Parts: sequence; C-alpha cells; structure tokens
Amino acid sequence: MGKAIIGRKAGMTQIFAADGKVIPVTVVEAGPCPVVQVKTAETDGYAALKLGFLEVKEKDLNKPELGQFKKANVKPCKYLKEVRDMEGYSVGDVVKADIFAEGDKVDVAGVSKGHGFTGVIKRWNQQRLKETHGVGPVHREPGSMGSISDPSRVFKHKHLAGQYGVENVTVLNLEVVRVDLARNAILVKGAIPGPKGSIVTLRTSVKSK
Repeated sequence: MGKAIIGRKAGMTQIFAADGKVIPVTVVEAGPCPVVQVKTAETDGYAALKLGFLEVKEKDLNKPELGQFKKANVKPCKYLKEVRDMEGYSVGDVVKADIFAEGDKVDVAGVSKGHGFTGVIKRWNQQRLKETHGVGPVHREPGSMGSISDPSRVFKHKHLAGQYGVENVTVLNLEVVRVDLARNAILVKGAIPGPKGSIVTLRTSVKSK
C-alpha cells in the first residue's frame, strides 16, 4: 500500500547526525490533509483519495468547490489533490505527517522555479563562442540552425532560447531524515523542486533501492 501527503516547502537547512556528519535537509510543512472524497473502481473506474490542504474561508471558494467540502463535512481547503494506492481511509479522516517515518524513501513532486525567458546557455547549458577578435557579437547565440535549402526550416524541439522553469518535476528516492508531528514537519534529505512556499506532494518511492 502506498502513502502520500501534500505539503508546503518551507526552505532548506542542515542538521547533525549522531556521528557528527552534517545532513542538508529540506523542511516540508506536511498536512494535516483531510480526506474529502474516496474514489473506487466501482463508482469512478479507479481507486484514489482526494486530499485537501491549507484551510481557507468559505468566501474564497466558488459554489462548486465549496459543495464537495460540505458534502464531505470537511472544512474548506485551498488545495485539492488525488493520490492513488492509499487504502484504509474514509471521508473525514485526516492524513498527518506521521504517515511517514525516519528512513522512508519518498518521491517528491512539485513545480520548478521559474527563470523567465532565458538564452540557450542558461536554459540548455550550451557552450559560448570564443570572446576574441573576429568572432563578432554572437558570443552567446545558439549557433547554426542546421537548415540549408533542404529542409529550409528549423526542426521542432531544437534547443533554442525560451521559457525556462515552471515545469512539473519529480525527484526520486529521497530519504526522510526526521518527522516532527508537533510542527507538522517532515525533513527530507537533499533538495526538492520549487521555490519557498510552493506546494509539493510526498509519496512512497516507486523505484526505491
């Protein structure tokens, strides 16, 4: 059975292990997440739980959004997300940070930081030209497009300048270093996607070693 919880990235810090080694960790404010809906294969075609996160006032939601919370008799939440492979929960139950324990392997999914419109060097890690005489003012340009009389066009998916970041990213096989239920905090070893304050999802690792 899988486990999952919605959280908010609080930032990075470091802690000391028992042997004195420094461990870089990301602090995630995880839960509490009430179960708003239980989907089953008989009624919905697949099994999943719909979890809520971060309570909000009723006036901040429209009627369709508010209706599902009233039906479940759950306080309104700002974020909703479906998670699969979680069994044994019913509507109204609350998923808390202690669903995970120290040493668990998790996959963390979130939206990466946005960098705006960037060139090929920052976006695709391409090499710049020599900054010497004769090269011209093209030191950071993408270079040849590779299109002559045939096919007389630039192929799709060529690495060019453009929007960089704001993509769904999942980091696999991260280790849970510590769980603080009193503060609803989960400390994950290493970095996770997104800026501070962004919403992330922690789930049981699907490719754990």
